Amino acid sequence: MRLTLLFALGRPFAPLYAGLMRLRAWLYRRGWLGQEKMIVPVVSVGNLTLGGTGKTPLVLYLARLLKELGYRPAILSRGYGRVKKAGKRTVADGGRPLVVADGRRLLLGPEVAGDEPVLLARALPGVPVLVDACRAVSGRYGVDRLGVDSLILDDGFQHLALARDLNLALFSARNLPVGARVFPGGPLREPWSALARADGVVITGVTPAFSSQVESFIRFLNRRFPQLPCFTGAYRPLCLLAGDGVAPLALEEGKGKSWFGFAGIAQPESFRQTLLQEGFRLNGFRAYADHHRYTAADYRALVQMAAQQGADALITTEKDLVKLAPLQGQLPLLALRVGLVMEERFECFVRARLKVVKK
Repeated sequence: MRLTLLFALGRPFAPLYAGLMRLRAWLYRRGWLGQEKMIVPVVSVGNLTLGGTGKTPLVLYLARLLKELGYRPAILSRGYGRVKKAGKRTVADGGRPLVVADGRRLLLGPEVAGDEPVLLARALPGVPVLVDACRAVSGRYGVDRLGVDSLILDDGFQHLALARDLNLALFSARNLPVGARVFPGGPLREPWSALARADGVVITGVTPAFSSQVESFIRFLNRRFPQLPCFTGAYRPLCLLAGDGVAPLALEEGKGKSWFGFAGIAQPESFRQTLLQEGFRLNGFRAYADHHRYTAADYRALVQMAAQQGADALITTEKDLVKLAPLQGQLPLLALRVGLVMEERFECFVRARLKVVKK
């Protein structure tokens, strides 16, 4: 409701914002705003829309694919959701970014680094994760100091200051923005024309319930951008996570319990539906805002709500779990690990693009 009101009030200003974004992109194309080119391949994952589109699952997918192909990738993140500042970069340290993981160990927690970078670091042993608002700084550090030979730019579609070799724009099957306006009159970060600089579109979270909307959206994109390939991916629950140092549990081990679910992500309803579709018995559910900073009071309230609903345990997302480690204890708390399954031709597409870059 709040967003609907915001978009209604902001509609008169949408053309101005769209014009500014077109001007910004034009200045980069003309070279009047600087764009740095890395000496290694750069793969960018980002949105044209506000809100969640499954960037983190796709980043995980791409990092694992690059490792399979013999690359040593690093992930460059903006680090949204950070609470504490880690100090300013100085000339003496060479513009050092926040090193969340250096490829050997996890070095920072979610308060300093942000929840998503810590999630990525824990899920990808051996892959450096770097946080900096200037991705060129973190990219240079990864190449020069950590010896990586490829970079994955997380949430990078609008970060035009860093050139990329493969530019992917993501959309969520749950919220396809056909007919949408540019912010503040709608959910688009840029006009539709921005997709001209994309190399491919990925639609995540595709299920039979959304198949007709997805097909219609792909037809819409094909009419406007006939050379732009479109790919689809579905989420698949993989296992249950209990925390650091504890082996993952099979999904079947959670089917006999009564759960109270909660999530602080862009689309908490999507997580709730995933749990129900997988056969988890939910006695209740609580949605929080994306990147919610959990407090001891939040955790006590969750335990109380779970007890009132007769739940045996709490279940949340992997992204939320990384922020809850200090608060656990009163009731079992597990996270559902979800993976993104892409159609086979997407992997062939990525492989082919990287071969061209390598030459």
